[in-house]
Amino acid sequence: MSIDLSGKVAYVSGGAVGIGASIAQIFAEQGANVAIGDVQVERGEATAERIREQGGSAIFIHHDAAEEPGWTAALALTIEKFGGLDILVNNAAIEQTCMIADVELADIQKLISINVTGMILGHKHAIRGMRPGGAAGKGGSIINLSSVSGLIGTPGLGVYTASKGAVRLFSKSAAVECGRLGYGIRVNSIYPGLVETDMGNKLVDDFVKLGVFPDRDNALQQMLAGYPIGRIGVPVDIANAALFLASDLSSWVTGTEIVVDGGMTAW
Repeated sequence: MSIDLSGKVAYVSGGAVGIGASIAQIFAEQGANVAIGDVQVERGEATAERIREQGGSAIFIHHDAAEEPGWTAALALTIEKFGGLDILVNNAAIEQTCMIADVELADIQKLISINVTGMILGHKHAIRGMRPGGAAGKGGSIINLSSVSGLIGTPGLGVYTASKGAVRLFSKSAAVECGRLGYGIRVNSIYPGLVETDMGNKLVDDFVKLGVFPDRDNALQQMLAGYPIGRIGVPVDIANAALFLASDLSSWVTGTEIVVDGGMTAW
């Protein structure tokens, strides 16, 4: 099934690799003009170039999601380049594995600055651009990447789960606010399970280092057993959910959660 995003403009934070890159790719395949923001310049440029080589429309913007001037500049450049802003995907995030009793303040602050503060700043500046009278001014769809860790507790991921739980409830508040103010902006969130990405692979290794599992093979075996559907995810699984939320097919969907986890949280 094809979902048409022709004429729409999307900004994807953390879009250089993994889930973000897959979202940028599938949006472009369906006709959207895509701006990719990330601190990973070489990989971000490569993703944008790959999209263009395949006939899509994409640019890369160097952007640290934790810094407000970066949001102002990135979204202004997106609107200037493509003539609007219809979709924001708040995907930029980092993961931290540490037992709560051992966590360092600096690590807490760094993770929250990207995963929470950056996500909120993305809303602030996207809403200013998308709402009536804004530089884009046609409303739109904001899609936030949370995690199953924003729904359930996991040892060694306390700070990360706190950040992803914040994404969950902030998304609901933003959805209600934008709806009641008549902005024409929908806000929804996606909850991936374990996905085959650099971050996902690092998580498995970190769990072994923390002693949650005795070795990598055992970790993969036990984690896989938690997915009733019989496999862990791949980035396109998450990108397909984002595609639905970005499209007009979800025009009456706001403030909701789409869990894409192979049934992990259904036990």
